[in-house]
Amino acid sequence: MQNFPEPIATKPTIGRSQLVQKTTSALRQRILASPAGEQIGSLPELARDLEVGIVTIQQAARILEHEGLLEVRRGPGGGYYGKRPQMADMERMLGAYLCGAPGSWREILDITSLLFNRLCAAAARCHDEALHSQLQQLRTRIARCFSMDDLGDLESRLQEILFQMVNQPLFELLTRVALGSARDAERDDAATGTFNLSIWREGRLRIIDAIASQDPALAHFEADRQNRQVLSIPFRFDRD
Repeated sequence: MQNFPEPIATKPTIGRSQLVQKTTSALRQRILASPAGEQIGSLPELARDLEVGIVTIQQAARILEHEGLLEVRRGPGGGYYGKRPQMADMERMLGAYLCGAPGSWREILDITSLLFNRLCAAAARCHDEALHSQLQQLRTRIARCFSMDDLGDLESRLQEILFQMVNQPLFELLTRVALGSARDAERDDAATGTFNLSIWREGRLRIIDAIASQDPALAHFEADRQNRQVLSIPFRFDRD
């Protein structure tokens, strides 16, 4: 396989990391300009087109593979093929970013609260009877929740139903990442906040009732009211 050398610079040379970033950006644009699953070129072709070395293309390709935008196929018919990232890919990348530059517990709670308020209001506009039935079944389980051991599963199930009711992928992505970061911060710094099971249970029941009545303003109000309660109390994990 022919190796294309890096071009001889006629201007001030850029660093290796900058060259890889520039190449990654060019490949990303090429991928997004083509239908998903289409071949964007072979390794030598891309090196020639972008006027960089094969090693640079390979380094850029690894970044794009991690982003879920590129698939490298080997053997006959192989080459570089564009993809579109899945929700899990995007959630992983944004979550990793927040881990690398973590915000404070309160900052993450503020972001989560704003997103959750909008999520509840949007869910109240849903007219899917099957989803409303699932929400009512969950309400019964939440009303009987008196153990912290059950809270995680119930809260996750509530989020899943609300996401189905809203069906807005970008909104879901941002909410999932914010909620996941909040849970991580909660585990890492539990001593700085309080969680009271009674407040969570009663607040969630009011939110579900507002969504069931298909009243977006009330659902937003109840979500905001519970968030304010959580943010205003001193913290230790209590069990009623």
